[in-house]
Amino acid sequence: MSGLPVTIIGGGLAGCEAAWQLATRNVPVRLLEMKPSRFSPAHHSDDLAELVCSNSLRGAGMNNAVGLLKEELRRAGSLFIQGADATEVPAGGALAVDRDHFAAWITEKISKHPDIELLRQEGTAIPESGPVIVASGPLTSEPLAEAIAALTGDDQLYFYDAIAPIVEADSIDRDIVFEASRYDKGGDDYLNIPLDKEQYHRFVSELKNAEKVPTREFEKAIHFEGCMPIETLAERGEMTLAFGPLKPVGLNDPRTGKPPFAVIQLRLENRQGTLYNLVGCQTKLTYPEQKRLLRSLPGMGSAVFARLGSMHRNTFINAPSCLNKTLQLKNNPRILFAGQITGVEGYVESAACGWLAGLFAHALVNGQPLPLPPETTGLAALLRHLSESDAAHFQPSNINYGLFPPLEKRFKKRDRRLKMAERALADLDSWLPEIAHDT
Repeated sequence: MSGLPVTIIGGGLAGCEAAWQLATRNVPVRLLEMKPSRFSPAHHSDDLAELVCSNSLRGAGMNNAVGLLKEELRRAGSLFIQGADATEVPAGGALAVDRDHFAAWITEKISKHPDIELLRQEGTAIPESGPVIVASGPLTSEPLAEAIAALTGDDQLYFYDAIAPIVEADSIDRDIVFEASRYDKGGDDYLNIPLDKEQYHRFVSELKNAEKVPTREFEKAIHFEGCMPIETLAERGEMTLAFGPLKPVGLNDPRTGKPPFAVIQLRLENRQGTLYNLVGCQTKLTYPEQKRLLRSLPGMGSAVFARLGSMHRNTFINAPSCLNKTLQLKNNPRILFAGQITGVEGYVESAACGWLAGLFAHALVNGQPLPLPPETTGLAALLRHLSESDAAHFQPSNINYGLFPPLEKRFKKRDRRLKMAERALADLDSWLPEIAHDT
């Protein structure tokens, strides 16, 4: 593929980052962006890299995995971080930007680079030859979604996201939450939050009255029964949850030898055993309400959430089934995916995914081995989420320290995260010179 231009579909954070990494490595790029001839329901500006929700890029400290990921991108020469640093506004311990200035800054850089051909046209199909990066985002247009489905299979492309919260394993009180599977089938694979009658009815009442995130017009849809928000199920009847996702049958609390009145199950989320998913708890509650209600449950008073629940319009592929660890389509490796369509959540994660796609596409074009970042880094953690998650239960996720390999020594929680960050940056600094000859 040497000498061929790389076609990138989508001028969002991932697409622009991938284009920049390729162009600065002297690889010609054709970047397709459908604005301003067509806008998604969430976009309004003609500029590239438009931030459609918050202007915050979240925490800057190393105690948060996204803070580490931003520092990794900064050291790796990310266009996204350069733009964020150039258009930063005060935001306490977070990194926030002036969104209009940020988008204009990125647009100018992309538009003026001699190796980037910016085409203001909609990408409705996957080019039949040459390397391609699909970075069309969570609101991919219908024609392109159909083209992607033809490549991945209709059952591997999702349009409405039902996400349950994820909690860090070591923040759960194991003296209350017990290990068991229904009818002892499959071993003690689940954790179980036991609720007595009073606790159950209080939880149902709180769900009904809690503050919800309003649904935007373009997100309105009829969800499958198995993906209903837990608060919607609660509104159907006082005992709906007890006979549905919170049913206690086949589960005995070892403290009593009997089934609880109701139970919330937590399913292992990763191979390292550091994260658990709250089964059946997909929700439209606001983040503060989710934290308040879930921490009121037995054994969850100190819960630390790696991800909170949500339900929204989100086009993404089942990455563990469709992609290899270098973001290439398994059945057509000249095609790479980047950004939120892969199943990463968040501005920083999307840009990081674009950075990786640019790096991989450069190696692909030049017939070189595709370089993987060190396993201890945030960049590798994202790839691990996309390639090693359980395909049967795959959902988009932000970066979190639960995706990182554990440390060899035990530390207190805050110290552990800082040690993980220290390890990641040291390994990244050793790795970056290995790929520097390509820049």
